[in-house]
Amino acid sequence: MSVPKRTGFTLVELLVVIAIIGVLVGLLLPAVQAAREAARRMSCSNNFKQIGLGIHNYHSAYNQLPTHGTGTNNRSGGTPDATSAAQVPTSNNRLELSWLVGLMPFIEQQALWEQISNPLQDPITGAIFPAMGPSPRRWAGEQAIARYEPWATEVASLRCPSDPGVGLPAAARTNYVACVGDSVFRPAGPLSDSGTSSSATFEESRAANRGVFVPRAKMGFRDILDGLANTIAAGECNTDLGDNDVTTRAAKSTGTNPGFAGGAQACDAHIDPQRPQFWSASATFSDHAGGGTESEQRRGYKWFMMRTLWGHMHTISPPNSPLCMNNNNFNTGLCPPSSRHQGGCHVLMADGAVKFVTESIEAGNQTSANVGNVSGSLPPGSQSPYGLWGALGTRAAKETNSSIP
Repeated sequence: MSVPKRTGFTLVELLVVIAIIGVLVGLLLPAVQAAREAARRMSCSNNFKQIGLGIHNYHSAYNQLPTHGTGTNNRSGGTPDATSAAQVPTSNNRLELSWLVGLMPFIEQQALWEQISNPLQDPITGAIFPAMGPSPRRWAGEQAIARYEPWATEVASLRCPSDPGVGLPAAARTNYVACVGDSVFRPAGPLSDSGTSSSATFEESRAANRGVFVPRAKMGFRDILDGLANTIAAGECNTDLGDNDVTTRAAKSTGTNPGFAGGAQACDAHIDPQRPQFWSASATFSDHAGGGTESEQRRGYKWFMMRTLWGHMHTISPPNSPLCMNNNNFNTGLCPPSSRHQGGCHVLMADGAVKFVTESIEAGNQTSANVGNVSGSLPPGSQSPYGLWGALGTRAAKETNSSIP
């Protein structure tokens, strides 16, 4: 009598099959992750492209670019931050609204623009904010007393899908900021918060504000003498995740103004030598002047804010370089673009094209002073000392060969 023959896998065969499946999964997962990031990166580029189209449509409508630093001036008797219901009707925004505010109706955000451009009732107290709203500095504590809804509204098209930042303490995040050129001097432009100026501040602004966007000044395509295709209008920025990342939290300069010789290295002593993308535990951070908490003053936290940390990018240090402020987050500071993409970031050219700039872009003499008219700076009209990268940020420095490879 014959014994029935058994069918099935031996233990060795089973282990071999499991090992093969494990190898295939190991090979497949990185490919899936890479494909997902490629899709996110393309979506990010498309968002930026829509912003570029919005800029051109805005220019067609008004014959100028959206003003970076606009709104209502800080008039006598006004209370920009409106910390009570009685103060709400007298609030203003100190001319601190970013270029993105005026762009709202041109990027399919007409409803949000209607809220901003008309008087709006505070749902907490019932008081009515004037048109163009209160100060964009508005902190969480002030919003809890009298809420201005547009300054808490995140716009999906202003976010890059590769950036995972969400929620508080951010007010409303963005990953796109205006390019103000290759000099950190005169970050508020020619006007004060009250809308006044002097010949000295105008001259400082004319010397140092060399980008497509000049804070608190009307600019147009006619001002971009180097050519729209040769000049960066805006760039990406990471939003803060609360992890001491050098691209999202600004360190305080160790003594040298970031605009003077060696200024790009003024915060390097704060970098963790073991983890160069993060600040060390002993780092000193910028003063949180202007109210609120330091944790609310981080990169990418307010799409509607013009001031330096929130609204500016410079073509001085290459993409993903550290943020370095001279004193506080509102004024003089070095703010390179950044992104969660591998090896660089997107920039929006003034002609509407979106290009990817690598961290290895030729950036000239990183120990040079910036251009300006203050003592210790390079003379007004000088060629950008920051090579191709600096030339891409200047609108009228006669550097027309500044194309991205």
